[in-house]
Amino acid sequence: MLASPVTRCDDPRRLTPTLLTLNYKRVGIKDNMKQIELLLTENVDNLGIVGDVVKVRPGYARNFLLPRGMATTPTPGNVKRLAARRAEVEKEMKARRAALEATLEKLKGHEITIQRSANEQGVLFGGVSQHEIAEALRSEGHQIEDRMVRIGETIKRLDSYHIPIVLANDLKCEIKLWVVSDKPSDQLGDQDRKDEDAGASAGTAESSAEKTVRKSRKHREEEAGEVKETRGKGSKAEESKDAGDSDAKPRKKGKKVDAE
Repeated sequence: MLASPVTRCDDPRRLTPTLLTLNYKRVGIKDNMKQIELLLTENVDNLGIVGDVVKVRPGYARNFLLPRGMATTPTPGNVKRLAARRAEVEKEMKARRAALEATLEKLKGHEITIQRSANEQGVLFGGVSQHEIAEALRSEGHQIEDRMVRIGETIKRLDSYHIPIVLANDLKCEIKLWVVSDKPSDQLGDQDRKDEDAGASAGTAESSAEKTVRKSRKHREEEAGEVKETRGKGSKAEESKDAGDSDAKPRKKGKKVDAE
């Protein structure tokens, strides 16, 4: 009698879809179960390390852990087989923890500078991303992964920023990032002087324009005054003429009618 395929294949990574279905039955996965126990064969973030016996939902086990060979049945034999590997992983984790703590101490109060091209308003032509900040830290010798740099969105302006660094859930700090222009300081000085000169020229031009407007307005007012005065004289002359004409005309004598 041939042995069952499940008994001859303990590594889920070598299972075909048919054997995977049989392996789920061997593990004891049922759709109506709320949770099942599995033995982790690899480290799984936010779940456990090699050799841990964990409780997970059937769907998570069926769709993720078992197909990737990250878990198996928690039998005494499997637990014993993974004991040595678990000890190695614990040792590695302690060394990594010590390295992260040392990195944290170096990053406290640390400052970095990144140069970028920007327009006159300080808006960057190309933003500063999470990867670029992590790369700048790595270039200084800090063992930082991209995901450890926490910025909400790409930085798009020249300015200084406080960047959160999360090495672990309990290992956090902030660094200061300076995003500066890639133009040399002398060019920036020349540009500032040009801007000041342009502002002064604009102010001079504006003053001249204001003077011209005032002169033109005054001239128009004077002209209006002269016209008004001329009109006033003309009106008086006409009134005098009319008065003279009325005095020069003889008065007509009325005829007396006798009553018959």
